[in-house]
Amino acid sequence: MKLEVKQLRKNFGEIEVLHGISFAVESGKALGLLGRNGAGKTTTIRIIMNVFKNNGGEVLLDGKPFHSREQPIGYLPEERGMYPRKKILEQMVYFASLRGMETKQAKERGRYWLKRLEIEEYENRKLETLSKGNQQKVQLAQALIHDPQIVILDEPFSGLDPVNSQILKDVVIDLIKENKLVIFSSHQMSYVEEFCEEVAIINHGEIVLDGNLKQIKREYGKDRLILSSDNWNLNELHEKLKEDFSRLVKVEQKKRDFLILSLLPQVTKEEFLKGLLEKKIEIQTFGNYEPSLQDIFVQKAGEED
Repeated sequence: MKLEVKQLRKNFGEIEVLHGISFAVESGKALGLLGRNGAGKTTTIRIIMNVFKNNGGEVLLDGKPFHSREQPIGYLPEERGMYPRKKILEQMVYFASLRGMETKQAKERGRYWLKRLEIEEYENRKLETLSKGNQQKVQLAQALIHDPQIVILDEPFSGLDPVNSQILKDVVIDLIKENKLVIFSSHQMSYVEEFCEEVAIINHGEIVLDGNLKQIKREYGKDRLILSSDNWNLNELHEKLKEDFSRLVKVEQKKRDFLILSLLPQVTKEEFLKGLLEKKIEIQTFGNYEPSLQDIFVQKAGEED
């Protein structure tokens, strides 16, 4: 399957909050849908879910108009969406019945997911009696009980400790291996990097960057180097580069452990390295710079309103 969002627009009154959003994701892959609070991520997801009506553009599945009722979606919202004072398995079966599942099958699938997420002992407990992390796992079980082919996870790791995060990571990896189509929205960039081949960054209702994550990283790291020294601290090294190497490199950023440099036009990495050795700079770290998704996100969506 291929889900495409094309030129999506959404107005609330006279204010347009989505200005032509476009991206695509295929089965067996995960798309990281990223943006600051208020950027338009949740609005986009709710249009896909048919909770909101769009004012322009379209959502397509394999080239045809997408209707969420015809193709069940597993949706884990950022906000809690279950009944706190109802028993867990009881309400999971109820939600599954709304999707057309028979009671017997719903109980079997519900118990499968509760066991898979290591919370089977709570099936007859009220949701409100569980910790925040276990409530999140119940929500995930409810989202996956009907074996959806399209899965949308909005801040899925919220409230999870490292052990429970690993359980959820294993589930997400398996969903991708099972050829599900996954849209993954999170502010925790390390998880996005771990799961997502493709990313789309929304800022102020517009896509400011999208594509294959590896290719994006290569492009952003092009002609950039990292450098640290054994005999100069970073501040001293920075000043040394400005004094003796200004015709070769520009210092772009100082990280905790190294400097990020960009080679000036026509300068090769070998030429710069030779100059460092001639100046008796003892090299601790030297190599190509690969930016983190966090770095790229801040650059594309980090400006203040």
